[in-house]
Amino acid sequence: MRARKTAIAATACALALLPAASAVAGTGPAPDKQRKAASTAPSAAGNPLSARAQAAGVCTDAYEIGTAGYIVRDGQRIGSVKQFYSPSCGENYGYLWVWQSFRASHGDYYVSVGVYSYSRDEFVGKRTWLNTNGKEYWSNPADTTSECTAAVGSLRAAGDPLAGQAASSKRC
Repeated sequence: MRARKTAIAATACALALLPAASAVAGTGPAPDKQRKAASTAPSAAGNPLSARAQAAGVCTDAYEIGTAGYIVRDGQRIGSVKQFYSPSCGENYGYLWVWQSFRASHGDYYVSVGVYSYSRDEFVGKRTWLNTNGKEYWSNPADTTSECTAAVGSLRAAGDPLAGQAASSKRC
């Protein structure tokens, strides 16, 4: 029994000495080719093959990195903000999805989405839409893969003085 405890303690100490991995924009497993979106329909998950994504210049192999942020209005989630990365193009993209519950109760609204660069302290690839009523919004491509970044989006209903904002998790 004593030898077993010693072996477990030695293994734990050895594992503690292994270096931890660091997260870099675009690192980590890419999505399975078979699970990748095959349609061009827009989705809350973000589809780089959609017409709006393609019009924004999103590369078709882009996939989500980090975790989503949520825009909240009156205690309710009304939008999702995500960051995407394309290995083949070496670019990041911001993505904002306006939730159906908000779209159903509001006519026109203001939307902006982009990629925030922590090292530059500025938005890259930012796009803005006024008096719109869509559900899917993509930023322009952002050449920020060597920087710490987050997708940032805002959504303002007509008549509201301020926009709700959210950011995805920081990726380095």
